[in-house]
Amino acid sequence: MSEPQRPEGATERLPVMEKTPGAGPPPPDRAEDGHGPRGRFWSARRVPAGIVALLLLIASGAFLYDVVAVRAGRSALGWRRELARQLAERPLDDIWVRVGAGVAAALGLWLLVLALTPGLRKVLPMRRRPDVRAGLHRDAASAVLRDRAVEIAGVQSARVRVRRGKVRVRALSHFRELDDVRADLDGVLDDTVRGLGLARPPSVSVSVARPGRKG
Repeated sequence: MSEPQRPEGATERLPVMEKTPGAGPPPPDRAEDGHGPRGRFWSARRVPAGIVALLLLIASGAFLYDVVAVRAGRSALGWRRELARQLAERPLDDIWVRVGAGVAAALGLWLLVLALTPGLRKVLPMRRRPDVRAGLHRDAASAVLRDRAVEIAGVQSARVRVRRGKVRVRALSHFRELDDVRADLDGVLDDTVRGLGLARPPSVSVSVARPGRKG
């Protein structure tokens, strides 16, 4: 069956896609303006956790074996009898008691520090996007800033050290005025730091000097 002929000059309504409620571009992330989450990455602490678990397993296994042996009618092992005697006879002001208490306190403090600190100090948190959380390694940030620094006219070499809150740049300039080179570095590096997308952009400190004479 043939389609009906449309009169010449008549307009045709093109198909359109209806917008469903709530569709459209997602709302901007608050992290883009610097006010979003800035949480650091937490280390898994696998090595310390594995060491502690292994020591606890060995100690508990040894004590459990000795207790089961005593319950079975055998005499306690010599190391446990000696340990019980030493704990019963040694006074609290004994040097070895103090050393043991100090070591136990240091280990406990170390474990508390590991539990309460995030670690991964070399990973700088980046601004969060929807369903994405990223970090930038300090070495990568240093490499980017160093490459931008040596592109400045007059800069012979540059050393960059990136911290969480500050970037220190030491550049050597073999020509041009040092103040002009420093001003160019300040502008370029400030823009580069903002372009890295860090959640908390560090401040930039620049120092420029002449290279030392060889010989």
